[in-house]
Amino acid sequence: MPDQFAVIAISRAEKDDETFRRDLGISLRKFGGCEVAQDDWNWLAGRISYLQGDFDDPAAYKNLAQFLAAIDARHHTGGNTLFYLATPPQVFAAIVHRLGKAGLVREADGRWRRVIIEKPFGTDLSSAQALNREILGVLTESQIYRIDHYLGKETIQNIMVFRFANGIFEPLWNRNHIDHVQITVAEALDVEGRGKFYDSTGALRDMVPNHLFQLLTLTAMEPPTCFGAGAVRSEKTKVLEAVRPFGPGDAQRNVVRAQYGVGAVAGKPVEPYRRAANVSPQSMTETYVALKLAIDNWRWRVCLSICEPARRSRRGEARS
Repeated sequence: MPDQFAVIAISRAEKDDETFRRDLGISLRKFGGCEVAQDDWNWLAGRISYLQGDFDDPAAYKNLAQFLAAIDARHHTGGNTLFYLATPPQVFAAIVHRLGKAGLVREADGRWRRVIIEKPFGTDLSSAQALNREILGVLTESQIYRIDHYLGKETIQNIMVFRFANGIFEPLWNRNHIDHVQITVAEALDVEGRGKFYDSTGALRDMVPNHLFQLLTLTAMEPPTCFGAGAVRSEKTKVLEAVRPFGPGDAQRNVVRAQYGVGAVAGKPVEPYRRAANVSPQSMTETYVALKLAIDNWRWRVCLSICEPARRSRRGEARS
């Protein structure tokens, strides 16, 4: 990162800068996956600040504006700001409106202001369209990043290079040489304290229309004219348009939903999903879903399977 860089964390919790930095440092060392160089951490920690505030409190945005000005003066960020909404999705629109009313997303004098909104972007087509209308009433399209964090995984970033820059595999990447493709996310996890969220969402909505469909498009797409965002997105869209639609009978034949029961993960016992905290004892929410899809274009005309056996215990029972 450049020297003209700083991070402001905003949350309702009562913390000061040092407490937040300490907690972040502990998490970084625990989950970062590599050794943390102390000099690098000191450099980053010195650019991290904490601001207490509630997303629906106008005073919080006034305080943020003043804080941003102070940070800009200290670190010479040029007034460029990226707002990352790591919040419940139902408050995305409200936060964007508050940012707009506080003047925090106004671009002037060469400075830029951007907003990152992570999945889920709505729960269906109509809610996604409604959210789009809300945020586009405040922001321009160029200010909005709708992201899927799954695409940041290194293996996923390498799929296009593996396919299109590899003279061995690309000529074979079609129905004449591939019988079928399976895309599997196998996680040895339970709901890990997220019962309230998960029981209202389920494996299908949590994983398939975003993470796994992104993987499907990267696997099945045609070579883009270039690797610019627009060209890649266009080829991804063509794959989704070529997926054979499901009717009720197709869904019964080609989709499986299930729920994990009692079992063990890494030798440790795991309770059934219905006994997890904040999960209904009569829950019918799926923790496992598998779909068989057919892509009707010249390259494939063959089935691709998607399997999302997340949050299930090994040797556990399954309720279908």
